[in-house]
Amino acid sequence: MFTGIVEGTGTVRTRTETADGLRLRIGVDGVDGFDDLAHGQSISVSGVCLTVEEHGRAADSGGGATAPANGTGAWFEVFLAAETVAKTYLGDLRAGDAVNLERAMPADGRFDGHVVQGHVDTVAEVRAIERVGEDWRFTFSIPEGHGRYLVDKGSVTLDGISLTIAEKRDKVFDVAIIPTTYELTTLSEKSAGDPVHLEVDVIAKYVENMLDGYA
Repeated sequence: MFTGIVEGTGTVRTRTETADGLRLRIGVDGVDGFDDLAHGQSISVSGVCLTVEEHGRAADSGGGATAPANGTGAWFEVFLAAETVAKTYLGDLRAGDAVNLERAMPADGRFDGHVVQGHVDTVAEVRAIERVGEDWRFTFSIPEGHGRYLVDKGSVTLDGISLTIAEKRDKVFDVAIIPTTYELTTLSEKSAGDPVHLEVDVIAKYVENMLDGYA
């Protein structure tokens, strides 16, 4: 489980396509807490829960991995199954692209965001970005069939970031982005038309499931 509080951004070093999916090597040099990763650890990569298969530093020769020519420092590798490639935009990432990163929440950790599973529901689109004083207002599309899970002042996860819906309108919704979130995450690199991973609040889906029996 995650909380949607992004710890930093990593950079795609390499992508390797296989018969079963896609393998990404992500550089994390300088990101606090990512220098002691372990095999099998869960990492939210722009909102997608993935498993660390290998990790190390560019100078390492162990683990069967060779140092990438386009990066130095700490890194980890994850594998994206065909279904993950089909349902997210991670398959479109290229070397040099930035991704939001968050390690799984420790049992005794502070819960600053909301319950985030890292199970992306769909891909939405950035519709507009507006500077409002020191903040930003982002407008996102509401993919068909997902509007019922979004409510004003409710929680939503976008590219792994726990955010609050400022306003929901016909087929779009807005969120307010403070400077810290803008600077720490990949939102600063987004433009109108770019994709974002959307995970609705899982509590809404549980409520819907429970009420189905009374319909």
